[in-house]
Amino acid sequence: MIVPKDSVTEPLDPGWVKSQINIPSPGTLASYRKGTYHAHEQQAEWHVHLDNYDPKVHPVLHLIDDAPLLLMIGDTVVTLIAGTRKKTGKEEEILKDQERSWKEQVLVGVLLMLGGIFIFANPSITFRATVHLMVPLLIIGLGIITAWQGMSFHPAKVLHGGLVYRGIAIVIAGIISFSLPLPLWIGVVLGILTLWMFASAIILLARARKGRAAIPEGFCSRLVVAFLSLVLVVLILQDPWGLLQLIVMTVGVIATLLGLMLLVNGVRLRNRMIGK
Repeated sequence: MIVPKDSVTEPLDPGWVKSQINIPSPGTLASYRKGTYHAHEQQAEWHVHLDNYDPKVHPVLHLIDDAPLLLMIGDTVVTLIAGTRKKTGKEEEILKDQERSWKEQVLVGVLLMLGGIFIFANPSITFRATVHLMVPLLIIGLGIITAWQGMSFHPAKVLHGGLVYRGIAIVIAGIISFSLPLPLWIGVVLGILTLWMFASAIILLARARKGRAAIPEGFCSRLVVAFLSLVLVVLILQDPWGLLQLIVMTVGVIATLLGLMLLVNGVRLRNRMIGK
């Protein structure tokens, strides 16, 4: 449902919470959730829809039914391409920081593009570096943060022993993960992706049997997502390493498009600054 902003006379009530993680959509400024209600704020209107599952209550079912993997990838690519075409918005709100803003966007954009190109050209190296270095470091970092929350340093004492022990356990798990073999990582990653896509396809096809009214978010598009998900599941079983490389290359494409969007918007902002 599309609701023009000028027809809304009251602010969002406290039940609406800003959502930090969403499937990207073109033109969205911010996203808010209230149970299964999901609102995308755009420049002149609100786009509101009803999810099948509240991500706070049923996060796994929400990912499977409301956010299939292929839908997330497709919408992300479309949004980034659209972002390179639209004009830079709200320049009047950032005139004081214009010079710094366009330089930051150009710099980050170039770095992202270079990183995306490297990922696309070297999927094997990227995956190995991710699972053997980045993931263990992230796990260790999560453990340190968890333990830190259970302690006080002024004065020094333990506030929550459970958090401290849990953090230590997570750190140990992160250290162990440095030595896990590559085939195990491949199995874990592909296992998660396979279950995600297969479950999404089954649920979408089951809903499709009930007719178009059961899939108001787009009957034909969701059917395509379901069938493509099943195809990818079959391909994963036939050539797991090849499909994993394809997925990593897709991440490289998304990073490159994100960098291009920032670069283009940074250049537009610079041109506007010069024009003023």
